[in-house]
Amino acid sequence: MSAEPLALADRLSRQIAAGGPISVAHYMAEANQHYYATRDPLGADGDFTTAPEISQMFGELVGLCLADVWMRSGRKPGPLYVELGPGRGTLAADALRAMESAALAPRVHFVETSPTLRERQRALLPHVTHHDNIDSLPIEGPLLIVANEFFDALPVRQCIRVGEEWRERVVIRREQEGRFIAVPGYRRIESGLPPIAAQAQDGAIIETPIIGAGIAYALAQRIAKQGGAAIIIDYGYAGPLLGDTLQAVKAHAFADPFADPGEVDLTTHVDFTILGNVARQAGLRVSGPVDQGACLRDLGINARADQLARTSPHRAAEVEAARARLTDADAMGSLFKAMAWVHPDWADPAGFGD
Repeated sequence: MSAEPLALADRLSRQIAAGGPISVAHYMAEANQHYYATRDPLGADGDFTTAPEISQMFGELVGLCLADVWMRSGRKPGPLYVELGPGRGTLAADALRAMESAALAPRVHFVETSPTLRERQRALLPHVTHHDNIDSLPIEGPLLIVANEFFDALPVRQCIRVGEEWRERVVIRREQEGRFIAVPGYRRIESGLPPIAAQAQDGAIIETPIIGAGIAYALAQRIAKQGGAAIIIDYGYAGPLLGDTLQAVKAHAFADPFADPGEVDLTTHVDFTILGNVARQAGLRVSGPVDQGACLRDLGINARADQLARTSPHRAAEVEAARARLTDADAMGSLFKAMAWVHPDWADPAGFGD
């Protein structure tokens, strides 16, 4: 009889006992892989709610934005709709419905590793093609890419200032307390830190999205070769900045990131400066980042909300509440940022500033 698989916390404990402390990036990668593979985390019964689940307006405006860029760029044949980390597929369903009104019917490709979420996505969009990573995406046809709350869940390297030195932040198991904690590692980091590190105080933390930057660059290279555009929406900032942004959410409330690995959603704030720089390195034009609220207002969310309220008066209050939640500065409007990339021969998208 085969043994029961080890719980993630026990497996991480054995890794640490056998090989020493693990990096924060390794801990985050293991925890989130388990978390997303074993549940649907969205909605009232889950741990968090994303913008597409709040209102159809979000996905519709994203879809219309991409359709507008595609039309103004010459209606290139064979377009592909590609979404990274598409949740339940709600954003895609709303975006594709809006694209259809512009006579755009792209083939649909999702980059998704969670079996649970793949099942939900296929129930909503039966003709979707799934991929474990971006490497297997088709190599022909312009790409219309969406990444909403994707980069925030990728592991980051954390470095911490200890006196005059920088060290990688690592995770250990404190057996007497029965929990994981993050501490400075022993190895001194000699290179690879941004200039802002020179002004940092003792205890300061720098986060580097090594995995995210690599994925972003690979996507940008694909757009440079195949044509197309990408819209990236996430909570984040225009870096570089100092600070520990690692956080956990469970049942719509903040939790301890190290208390229950694999059972909480781990994220960090996204450095949009890095994402923009890697896209420029691949030869793309970059617009933004801009606040999500400003982006959605420029794309027409107020007019769409008015239209929905007129069409369904009994939903007017619900529609207005959703619009406010997506755009108001004290809700998602300022915390979340939006950025667009386009092939140099394509038109610039609306909604992302000058």
